[in-house]
Amino acid sequence: MSTSSEWVPKTKIGRMVAQGQITSIDEIFANHWKIAEPEIVDALLPGLEQEVIDIKLVQKQTDAGERSRFKAIVVVGNRDGYVGLGMGKSVHVVSAIEKAIKNAKMNLIPVVRGCGSWECSCGTEHSLPTKVEGKWGSVRIQLLPGPRGLGIVAGETAKIVLELAGVKDVWTRTFGETRTTLSFAGATYVALKNTNKIVLPTLWRQL
Repeated sequence: MSTSSEWVPKTKIGRMVAQGQITSIDEIFANHWKIAEPEIVDALLPGLEQEVIDIKLVQKQTDAGERSRFKAIVVVGNRDGYVGLGMGKSVHVVSAIEKAIKNAKMNLIPVVRGCGSWECSCGTEHSLPTKVEGKWGSVRIQLLPGPRGLGIVAGETAKIVLELAGVKDVWTRTFGETRTTLSFAGATYVALKNTNKIVLPTLWRQL
């Protein structure tokens, strides 16, 4: 990792990663450890892609007058089963984006993929194993397994989140105010997070 000489870990997990005691991001999730430093993700999952999905100027009235800040929303992912969503605020656009990227890395989640489409049943991880649902604010979204070659049938915001998660074929149904970028992206993120609940009973039976 290029920042290894500069990074001074502040958490136990960070120190374990820096010392080479933890070498896989899967080990973090398997033990339900919290990612409290973005550098942990940089070390264990290099090559993570990032995409800014929204930047807004937010104005707030204070006793000293009107205060303006930029709010950025960013999605990160490796297009192969990991995705994160983050938000950052700052008086400067670049700083807001940097904060959002760091926040998204600390919100990274694994995504369980599969082929749950009765039209396909190819057994590869191009879609989702079953229908999942997510809700954020006023938006609710359902993700349904699609056959190979379908593509992502979704609005632009949800499409970005799904692509960076590594989901290639999926149907979607949305409810609520999808023009609210954070709620739309957040609902998609929560739905993908819920894919982990699908396999837990199976894993327990195998232990």
